[in-house]
Amino acid sequence: MAPTIATSLPISWDVKTFVLTQGHGVKGLSDMGLKAIPPQYIQPQSERLEPRNVAVEESVPVIDMSKWHDPNVADSICEAAEKWGFFQIINHGVEIQVLENVKAATHRFFELPAEEKKKYSKENSRSNSVRFGTSFTPDAEKALEWKDYLSLFYVSDDEAASLWPPVCKDQALEFKKSTEVVIRKLLEALMKRLNVTDIDETKELLLMGSKRINLNYYPTCPNPELTVGVGRHSDVSTLTILLQDEIGGLYVRKSGTKSWIHVPPVSGSLVINIGDALQIMSNGRYKSVEHRVLANGTKNRVSVPIFVNPRPNDVIGPLPEVIEDGEKALYKQVLYSDYVMHFFRKGHDGKDTIEYAKI
Repeated sequence: MAPTIATSLPISWDVKTFVLTQGHGVKGLSDMGLKAIPPQYIQPQSERLEPRNVAVEESVPVIDMSKWHDPNVADSICEAAEKWGFFQIINHGVEIQVLENVKAATHRFFELPAEEKKKYSKENSRSNSVRFGTSFTPDAEKALEWKDYLSLFYVSDDEAASLWPPVCKDQALEFKKSTEVVIRKLLEALMKRLNVTDIDETKELLLMGSKRINLNYYPTCPNPELTVGVGRHSDVSTLTILLQDEIGGLYVRKSGTKSWIHVPPVSGSLVINIGDALQIMSNGRYKSVEHRVLANGTKNRVSVPIFVNPRPNDVIGPLPEVIEDGEKALYKQVLYSDYVMHFFRKGHDGKDTIEYAKI
């Protein structure tokens, strides 16, 4: 049972059992009307974003995809990938209603009773492809993150129909399918600058042989300045395609500095970021940069990323086309599943995961 006190928690109360085992998630804590977050969520000072480190005058590029065949569009994509590692795209061909539907479905899932959400937890889910959880890796983290999530690994339409939660499966699947064309366009542009002129079946599987969709929920937090929605990290994907709602809170580190840049919500846009797998395959030309999400003191925020990945059994390293003219390889060949396991066995730690692949 949850404590009935709305202002603070009894010292003896087991927060992790309530949040993790019982399936309430951090939303359950938020719904209690606490005046202070439990100590398990208080981040060390070094992991909180100081206002003085926010570069308010800067922003990541916003790229209009409507004139796709204009070479300037491809150039803008590649330059953003090289300099920022992050950019937003508009007029991308995904219908606004598809975006609205999956955001609404995300709210619906997290508003389910705890006993319903718990059916999809690590202990109870019928498949490793479907996982409801909270924070990032609670058993390895020094402080928990103020976020709940539903992770959906795509295997097939049939599996999604039978195993994904009914309140969100159709909308999540529609979002995944609707982004396939723009994902391929982005990768074609990025590959061309790496001297890969044709994405054949082998390259296609290496770049985007698997996909995972996360529905993320960041409930209102009584002390947003003391915790994080998501800690500093870079993604392990090839590309991440992120739909964020209108609330904001995503920050990106400016490469080579201590400054952080807000990625403001742009109506109808999708946020694109380079993942570690593409940084490795491009031999460091494209940058997978640190990002984080702040907690919010007044509103519930949702986001829906699609992680476009190699397959678990793929070996990733600098592409032959990148180093064929004698460029020195900066990264070794690594089994992608090993790289991903290294990422998930620890808490968020900035860019440290990439060191695993360096020569």
